[in-house]
Amino acid sequence: MLLTQARTEVALALRHGEQVLLTLLIPLALLIGLTLLKIVPLAEPRVNELTPRIFALAVMSSAFTGQAIAFGFDRRYGVLKRLAATAIPRWLIGAGRVLAALAVVAIQVVVLGGVAALLGWSPAVSGIGWAIVMVLLGTFAFGALGVLLGGALRAEIVLAVANIVWFVLLLAGGIALPPSQLDGLGVVAELLPSGALAEGLHTVLTQGGPPGWQPVLVLIIWAAAAGGIATRTTRLT
Repeated sequence: MLLTQARTEVALALRHGEQVLLTLLIPLALLIGLTLLKIVPLAEPRVNELTPRIFALAVMSSAFTGQAIAFGFDRRYGVLKRLAATAIPRWLIGAGRVLAALAVVAIQVVVLGGVAALLGWSPAVSGIGWAIVMVLLGTFAFGALGVLLGGALRAEIVLAVANIVWFVLLLAGGIALPPSQLDGLGVVAELLPSGALAEGLHTVLTQGGPPGWQPVLVLIIWAAAAGGIATRTTRLT
């Protein structure tokens, strides 16, 4: 039953044109465009510097923005209320969404990693295991934030806020540019889940070593804090 619920959630996400644009096409366009066009100052080879940050953007797009918008509109149209009234237990509804988010992230990483490889990406093989850990932590942290936002506000407000946060974190949250290039905002970016995930993935995939304690701790704190608040504030209607 859990796998069926997760498979349904994945199919709904992949059939939604706006979700595909946000979670896959925009990260793909940024990966190709910023690799080939030297608009943003990056060390060479550019694709090695850029790919970990595009992975972080993809995780944020699907686990946070996509999840928040889908959750908000499912509440608005009564989907969650009807599901909760069936024999399906609530924990299974939540677990199905988590599995679906992980499946979408896996698809994103495979597609983006394949295109990056065609562009010349050569990650540190010894860091791939750590990269999987960071992606899982990032998915849980952003997923908790997405449920927190989508479960507390009206759908129209969720749509606007989720997209604004996405742009702010992309431009000033440590994804498009590393915190070291953000001047005074760099310290703040390192404490955001976007900056922690981008820096952690960059470290493990370019150097091959562990990500350091700070990015891991930042993601765990965001996941625990957002998850704890969401369990008290999330509404199904």
